[in-house]
Amino acid sequence: MHDQVAIVTGASRGIGAAIAKRLGEDGFRVVVNYSGSVEKANAVVSEIEANGGEAIAVQANVSNSDDVKALIKTAVDTFGRIDCLVNNAGITRDGLLMRMKEADFDDVLSTNLKGAFLTSQAATRTLLKSKSGRIINIASVVGITGNAGQANYAAAKAGLIGLTKSVARELAGRHVTVNAVCPGFIQTDMTDALTDAQREATLGQIPFNRFGRVEDVANVVSFLASHQAAYVTGQTIAVDGGMTMA
Repeated sequence: MHDQVAIVTGASRGIGAAIAKRLGEDGFRVVVNYSGSVEKANAVVSEIEANGGEAIAVQANVSNSDDVKALIKTAVDTFGRIDCLVNNAGITRDGLLMRMKEADFDDVLSTNLKGAFLTSQAATRTLLKSKSGRIINIASVVGITGNAGQANYAAAKAGLIGLTKSVARELAGRHVTVNAVCPGFIQTDMTDALTDAQREATLGQIPFNRFGRVEDVANVVSFLASHQAAYVTGQTIAVDGGMTMA
């Protein structure tokens, strides 16, 4: 992977940062996309470089087509190619349906679903030049199961799964794989904020009886980005400790 390039959107913290660092360890040259905190993005870049990798931080709002085009152009101008795109950028604006503001619905769909569409569309021409192009969309188990208070988020993530399958069919003839990874409850600032009662109720839904780690998601992305996953496309892979098993 040492001559290959990966873009990870929303990579300044959490799952995105873990994915960027893991791909850096795998040998990818990494474009660390961020929207807000340049300090956090630069910290991810510094960690990748400290481990012998190569990375740059690029600010872009993935819901803005001009920003997305500039992101892709910067990646190509800097590294000459794109081999892997990880659509991880996402936001939440939780609320019960009867109280949810229209703007909160629109904002979540715009970032979490339209953002993945824009980046995939902008990167496809360059990805087709790679002999092993990869698009990996970070969806969510709530896109499979739904979740009270997250009608906007669940709709966006379910749409992302549909987008994954459609684009996988379009690009399979050019050997570009497109897959979705659906994290369950992953140990983040959000889970740290849960009360003891909320944690107990949540853990009761997970057969493994523990929250996942950001590295658990990054490990699956690492596989899908590798040559070992060359025959895997259009798939939805849950990383959830068994929570959504049929």
